Amino acid sequence: MAIFLDNNSKVIVQGMTGSEGRKHTQRMLASGTNIVGGVTPKKGGQSVDFADGVSVPVFNSVGEAMEATGANVSVIFVPAKFTKAAVVESVDAGIPLAVVITEGVPVKDTAEFYTYASQAGTTQLVGPNCPGLITPGQSNAGIIPSNITSSGRIGLVSKSGTLTYQMMFELRDIGFTTCVGIGGDPVIGTTHIDCLEAFEEDPETDAIVMIGEIGGDAEERAAAYIKDNVTKPVVGYVAGFTAPEGKTMGHAGAIVSGSSGTAEAKKEALEAAGVKVGKTPSQTADLMREIIAGMN
Repeated sequence: MAIFLDNNSKVIVQGMTGSEGRKHTQRMLASGTNIVGGVTPKKGGQSVDFADGVSVPVFNSVGEAMEATGANVSVIFVPAKFTKAAVVESVDAGIPLAVVITEGVPVKDTAEFYTYASQAGTTQLVGPNCPGLITPGQSNAGIIPSNITSSGRIGLVSKSGTLTYQMMFELRDIGFTTCVGIGGDPVIGTTHIDCLEAFEEDPETDAIVMIGEIGGDAEERAAAYIKDNVTKPVVGYVAGFTAPEGKTMGHAGAIVSGSSGTAEAKKEALEAAGVKVGKTPSQTADLMREIIAGMN
């Protein structure tokens, strides 16, 4: 089992003919993803050749690609100024899952395409400014390295791309059902809560790691959700314990005002909901290790 992505996922890549799209399509193919097509306007009918003799057809639109291939996932690698149009196109085509990797998307554009997708009700968005998601051994939609972990019993949801990779590597001996990098922008599609709900319902996910960061109140809202709805053990980490107050750190969403949005405030909210919170990524991995050991 897995959430959102599995070996039945048929993936198309919007922007596959660009340098980033081409590079990461090759990496996704190498990790076993079933990539059935690319989408670049005015390049329909062409194909792109990859390693091991793999040739992937290019279509003019998402709708055309879905009709020809049965695709149900799109990974979007288009420049920031074209991202809104690319997402709207995928929503109009009704693709079930759209993974927006692009960083630097204007928040106004994200708010508009998120609202558009929500009103349509047919497309789940992950991102923007995210590494995507991976179900190890089955499918990889985005830029997450596939060779750093194994399939197993833990679900992972994270705001940070690099911390996603570190946690995957530290717990590689136990392994993961699915790892989801949701992105750290102020407006995102899939949230911590969406992933917590899906992991709670997934019979093969025994425990959950949730990685947040300073700024906003997403982690506090997730804590309230966990308290009321999640029966599986959750371990948390909040990046930014040493961040100075009032300074924007890294991701656009990571700005702290007063005590609201600090790592300490988020830690307290999570611990009040029964979540064990590590002070470092390695300590967080050790907490998860103890939980899994106690289940065996």
